[in-house]
Amino acid sequence: MSTPSIHRSTDRTQASEKLTGHLQRVLVALVDLHVQGKQAHWNVTGRGFRDLHLQLDELVDVAREHSDTVAERLRALQAVPDGRTETVATTTDLSPYPAGLVSVGGTVDAITERIAQTVEVAREVHDDVDAEDPTTADLLHEIIADLEKQAWMITSENTEV
Repeated sequence: MSTPSIHRSTDRTQASEKLTGHLQRVLVALVDLHVQGKQAHWNVTGRGFRDLHLQLDELVDVAREHSDTVAERLRALQAVPDGRTETVATTTDLSPYPAGLVSVGGTVDAITERIAQTVEVAREVHDDVDAEDPTTADLLHEIIADLEKQAWMITSENTEV
C-alpha cells in the first residue's frame, strides 16, 4: 500500500506588487486604528466616559480582527504582510492621535476621523483590488461596512436630539 502524499498546486494565486501594496496599506491603517483606538480608550475622560470607553474596545476588536484577516489574505496570496511598529509609524495614512487626556466629545471627533481615514484607504484601493482579486475586494466591503457601523455608533455618543 502506498503512503498518501500532499500535492501542492502550482497554480496558486499570487498577488501582484500592486495588490500587495494596496493590501499592505489597508493593513497598516487597521493596525494603526487598533493602536489609536486603545490610546483613546485609555485616555477618554468626562461625562459619558464609560459608554465610550466600552465602545472603543469594540472598535479595537473590529480593527484587530480585520487586520488579522488582511494579513492572512496577504499570506494566502503568497505575499508578506508587514505590521511592524516601524512600518506602521512611517507609512500610515492616519493622523496621529492627540497626546494626553481627551474629552468624550474630543475623543468621538478624533476617533471617528481616524475611522473615516481608514475607510478612505479601503475605498481608494478597492477598484484596483477588485480588478485583480474579487475575493479580496469582498473583504474590503466587510471592513468598510464594519467600520462605518462603528463610526455611527461612536458618533451617536455626541448626538443630541
